[in-house]
Amino acid sequence: MRKGTVLVTGGAGFIGCALSPGLVETFDRVVALDNLHPQIHATRERPAALASGVELVVGDVTEASVWDSVLADVRPDVVIHLAAETGTGQSLSESSRHGLVNVVGTTQLMDALNRHGLPRRIVLSSSRAVYGEGAWRRPDGSLYYPPQRTAAMIEGGHWDFDGEPVAMDARVVSPAPVSVYAATKLTQEHLLKVWGAALGVEIAIVRLQNVYGPGQSLSNPYTGILSLFARLARGGKTIPLYEDGAVRRDFVLIDDVASAILAAAMSDAVSSTPIDIGSGEFQTIETAASEIAAYYGAPQPEITGKFREGDVRHAWADVTAASEILGWTPQYSLRDGVRRLCDWIEQQPNVPPA
Repeated sequence: MRKGTVLVTGGAGFIGCALSPGLVETFDRVVALDNLHPQIHATRERPAALASGVELVVGDVTEASVWDSVLADVRPDVVIHLAAETGTGQSLSESSRHGLVNVVGTTQLMDALNRHGLPRRIVLSSSRAVYGEGAWRRPDGSLYYPPQRTAAMIEGGHWDFDGEPVAMDARVVSPAPVSVYAATKLTQEHLLKVWGAALGVEIAIVRLQNVYGPGQSLSNPYTGILSLFARLARGGKTIPLYEDGAVRRDFVLIDDVASAILAAAMSDAVSSTPIDIGSGEFQTIETAASEIAAYYGAPQPEITGKFREGDVRHAWADVTAASEILGWTPQYSLRDGVRRLCDWIEQQPNVPPA
């Protein structure tokens, strides 16, 4: 049985397009608000991957007049807030842009809903970046939070901290951002939680690990490490690996992310604690790159020892809470996901060289 109206901010982006078929099947009305930013949408046209049943409104979430225009016609029961600037490295040089879209865009959403009518629930797409380096476990079993890695530490080839890293789980691990992007995403969480608690709006927060898969931008230099690896391998180039190649990441296929967000929108109850969404296991960067190189018959990846400012050492999710609260579990392995990504890339008419 369909349930009311859903409004999706950033709804024409990578995740929004993947989510759109499920939303059309679930809700009576689906409206996407998106500014079609040229960094993501080179032609500024409606994406072919956006389900035909979605009403697309082109507008900027940072502008109050846009919100007033949209909400004069749309009375959402559920809002899925995807709109965000997402480049970790880019946020260091374009901090105002990230603050404007991620923070002010969220407060404009809140104020506009106050003016026009409150939804039942807001689902926020947050990020594993809010954890920073996350928590590490000492030999005695206690947890500690390491500081941001220093230049001296990196130059000396000391990639890891003392002890062992632990999986990211909002019930156990506290946020500790180490990038401007991460700080703005955590601010989104805080803003919506206090606002929702005061006004009786349910707030569901999903913290996503590294999302990849068919439909991801092949031209945006700030997102999609696996799509970049694929473009390199496709051209017969050697994939360069930063640090020692042993960086752990949780690569979660877009199909699994879409089903998780839909579950957060439709579940009978939501948690006051953010829910971590990932593949259920970690992979090293070297393992992921090797899978892609094997698909294309490219040379084995090469460890470079380079380091990108703002990167954390290890990150992966404990998805137990997602299973218990949302009834959701990931369905795709890295090998399956890499095959789906690369098969899709091979179907694209204009794949930019890496």
